[in-house]
Amino acid sequence: MDLWQLQVFCKVIELKSFSKAGRAVHLSQPTVSSHIKDLEAQFNTRLIDRMSREALPTKSGELLYQYGKRLINLRSEAEAAMAEFQGQIKGELIVGASTIPGSYVLPRVIAGFTNDYPDVNMSLIIGDTQEIVDDILTSTIEVGVVGALSEDKNIRQAPLLEDELCLIVPKGHRWADRKSISVSALLNEPFVVREYGSGTLKSFEIGLKGNGFKLADLNIAATMGSNEAIRQAVKHGAGFAVVSRQAVVDDLASGALHAMAIGDLNLNRFFYLTTHANRSASPIGRTFVRFLKATLLKIG
Repeated sequence: MDLWQLQVFCKVIELKSFSKAGRAVHLSQPTVSSHIKDLEAQFNTRLIDRMSREALPTKSGELLYQYGKRLINLRSEAEAAMAEFQGQIKGELIVGASTIPGSYVLPRVIAGFTNDYPDVNMSLIIGDTQEIVDDILTSTIEVGVVGALSEDKNIRQAPLLEDELCLIVPKGHRWADRKSISVSALLNEPFVVREYGSGTLKSFEIGLKGNGFKLADLNIAATMGSNEAIRQAVKHGAGFAVVSRQAVVDDLASGALHAMAIGDLNLNRFFYLTTHANRSASPIGRTFVRFLKATLLKIG
């Protein structure tokens, strides 16, 4: 079995396109198609459904993708282990993060890491907590930093960094001079929330439940897929929202938004270092985790 052909196949599945996969691996579309046909001939089965508008795996294609990713990751681990044995840290590492750590924490850590280890090629994938967990389970990424705990027994998590959630209201709002507000005062007010799967939403739900409320008690005016969308919606009067203070620090400083606590709700949470419970870390992964913890310790 040709690992390069497997890598091309996996890229087609991940990007759902022959042409996009070709650009990603620097091959022409006909060459990509030829590699896929060779694999289909080898296994005597159709691997990709070419009838749909997207390149989607068949059932046999899904099975091969799972094994293909494991083989490709094992090759990368072997290369990294040999480099480490020779006193080098080199290779590729893909990390993932939910929105807040991915936007405000990991970029500066990765910048420092690649300065110290210039032979490492880093990639950062940002998604909601469940997406990052799913990517770890499928070995798409090795290390994740997310804002909620997973119940999957194949996932290992440890607290990494504390975060503060707060209620935000727009400039000039009648509550803009308050430091806190009761939950009951919010029940009839329009609320903007993150999408299902978001660590922020899950943490907010846990806080509400601890005080005898649930998300359904609120007047949900809109659900949005990013903190940026929520920031803009609140600024323009769509409703209130609970967000990480790190996501609105500039708006709070400029006065465009005002933040407050919600009654006795504990809206503090942790970002969790997240890895696969049953897979050994690669040499690069171990080095990055040590660097990540040391960097966060320095910046407090």
